[in-house]
Amino acid sequence: MLKRITVDPTGWLIAGDQRLRCALGQNGISTEKREGDKASPVGTFHMLHVFYRADRIAPPPQTALALTPLQPDFGWCDDPTHPDYNRLITLPHPANHEKMWRDDGLYDVVVQLDHNTDPVRPGHGSAIFMHVAKLNYDGTEGCIALKLNDLLELLRISNSSTEIVIPRL
Repeated sequence: MLKRITVDPTGWLIAGDQRLRCALGQNGISTEKREGDKASPVGTFHMLHVFYRADRIAPPPQTALALTPLQPDFGWCDDPTHPDYNRLITLPHPANHEKMWRDDGLYDVVVQLDHNTDPVRPGHGSAIFMHVAKLNYDGTEGCIALKLNDLLELLRISNSSTEIVIPRL
C-alpha cells in the first residue's frame, strides 16, 4: 500500500512514482483554514471514507477504505453554528449544507479526508474531500480534485494509513 501522497501547491500530486495533475482551492493553500475561504488546508491528512455514485460508477471503486453508495438525500453540513457541522447529513436539513448527489460528476467518487474531524471545530473548514476534477482543473472550494481514473487508481493502492501531505509553500 502507498504510504504517502504529497500534494504540490502548484497543482501536482506525487504518489509513489506517479505524478498526477490535480486541482486545489481557488485561493491556494492556507495554514489557517476557515469556512468559505476557498483554500485547501496545509497539513497531513488521512482518507476516512469513500462515497460513490453506484448509478455511474460500476463496479464500485476497489479500495481498502470504507465504501458507501451515495443516496440522493445525502448532504454535508457546512453551517458552523449547527451541531452537525462537518458531518454527513440526510436532506432535507435545516442548516446550510451542500448536496452530495451532484449532476456535474464531481462527486461521482468522493473521499472524506480527516481535516477538522476529531474534534470538529466550528468555522475551521468543512467538506474537505478528494473528488473528481473539472475538465480544466479549475480550483475547488478547498478540496483536492483529480481526473476520475487517477482518483480510482489512488484508492486502489491506498488505505486509511496513507498520508496525504499538503506542505507549506
